[in-house]
Amino acid sequence: MNYCTMCGASVSSRIPAGDTLPRFVCDECGMVHYHNPKVVAGCIVSWQDRILLCKRAIEPSYGLWTIPAGFMELGETTDGAAARETMEEACAVAEIDDLFAVYNIPHVSQVYVIFRAHLNAPEYSPGEESLETELFSKNEIPWDDLAFRVVRAALKRYVEYESVADHRPYVGDIIRR
Repeated sequence: MNYCTMCGASVSSRIPAGDTLPRFVCDECGMVHYHNPKVVAGCIVSWQDRILLCKRAIEPSYGLWTIPAGFMELGETTDGAAARETMEEACAVAEIDDLFAVYNIPHVSQVYVIFRAHLNAPEYSPGEESLETELFSKNEIPWDDLAFRVVRAALKRYVEYESVADHRPYVGDIIRR
């Protein structure tokens, strides 16, 4: 960052008073500019005993399968963002059931918030960011062709714990190896 978004003056990296980390601080008006993690919201969408996946039509991971998910927009709720992403990527109306998992991914400054959701009818088709959409049974999930480690971790947990009646949301980390 070179310039303040409030007044346009130059900024410098320093630790502001009362803080412990370096931030971009405006040299003129003193505005502190925070760079915080991005929130990705998505859902594992089911229809009966099948899971809706989308084949990516964009980078990163073009041509690989994923759950419908994407970056939250300002003014959205996490479940609203997850439902919107399902509509955008799979042209499907997701009925959000509950929070399934939260994954911290510090090496890319992201937090994934994943919900369980369902379709009221098997109506879906590829959206602009998807090459294909498909319902997979648990034993048909294309494990070798999944786009991201977080998607693999969430689906693995879903397959293992989906039948547990007293499911509590999972919180975990995806650490770069």
